Amino acid sequence: MRKVYVVSDNIITSLGFTAENNLAALEAGQTGIRLHEDEQMSPSPFWASLVDLNSLNDRFSAYADPDQYTRFEKLIICSIQDAIKNTSVSLTGEKTLFILSTTKGNIDLLDPKHGARFEESRLYLWNTAQLLQRFFRLHHRPWVVSNACISGVLAVIIGKRLIGSGEFDHVVVTGADLVNEFVLSGFNSFLSLCPGPCKPFDADRQGLSLGEGSGTIILSADRNLSEDHGKIIVGPGFSNNDANHISGPSRTGEGLYMTIRRTMENTGRKINFISAHGTATPFNDEMESIAITRAGLQNIPVNSFKGYWGHTLGAAGIIESVAGIGSIRHNRLFRTLGFSRSGVTHPIAVIDETKEYQTDTILKIASGFGGCNASLLFYRS
Repeated sequence: MRKVYVVSDNIITSLGFTAENNLAALEAGQTGIRLHEDEQMSPSPFWASLVDLNSLNDRFSAYADPDQYTRFEKLIICSIQDAIKNTSVSLTGEKTLFILSTTKGNIDLLDPKHGARFEESRLYLWNTAQLLQRFFRLHHRPWVVSNACISGVLAVIIGKRLIGSGEFDHVVVTGADLVNEFVLSGFNSFLSLCPGPCKPFDADRQGLSLGEGSGTIILSADRNLSEDHGKIIVGPGFSNNDANHISGPSRTGEGLYMTIRRTMENTGRKINFISAHGTATPFNDEMESIAITRAGLQNIPVNSFKGYWGHTLGAAGIIESVAGIGSIRHNRLFRTLGFSRSGVTHPIAVIDETKEYQTDTILKIASGFGGCNASLLFYRS
């Protein structure tokens, strides 16, 4: 199997439109989770991390007419454009594939106020794939990965395997999701939304914060396609489904533990840092602490990025992987924003302050509805 390198990346969230902008915000301890009043989304004020639409349209206008594309499509295209400018990977090449990771796609088009401007077929993920193929003149029809909240991590795992096997030389992986009335009402029905910025792993956590955004990771078999990147290797990654419950995670952490164990069995590297899913819900954080402890990693520094930009659903695994890669590049561990006192029964080493730290290998983990779990390694070459 060939080695697979990260040759470029991007993050778009409420904290900025580039990975550099977002990492600077992490360093400063800023959160993009705000109280919003928008009756089109919710009859009452709600806490969420939202990308500024005016700024998004301004950026997108450099590529096409913003009125002809949905908010979801603009997030994807802007993210790809920012990532691709830093590498010589050809999007139109025969050996290049694009993978889209999302849970909801153009979900806001269900609302007649937004959907009336576009044909009904724009709701379907296959249609988004075809639109992106036309926009970027891709040689291959994009693949779509939509598997709850592990979608982003799973998409990177798939891209890594396709390059490793020689089927493709380059894979562009982009994840994106929106916050809208449908998403807000769905999580509200679970009574899982926090009345303020979320507090992952904290004793006073009250639920998750929703966020929207997009992230891109460009993978390649050629580490020399970007001057400043190509120093990070994508390691082994695995996924499974513990078939525990339609929404609740396993109380024993069995599924996530199994993916972590398989990942560790396939590398001889010492893990320096764990980027957890860390949704700040009582059951998820507890399950992750159990799985991490069962894997013997309870003393390895662990954080959640969700206190900065919320839970970005199908984009989370990619956005958080890019942030974790930033930890390797800059030898920094970013604190778990919102955490002050442990609220899980299995003590793990939650990072409570941003600090300099020699980080060579990170483990990214994720879990989602329906019992899905995934884990993936990134390390310095």
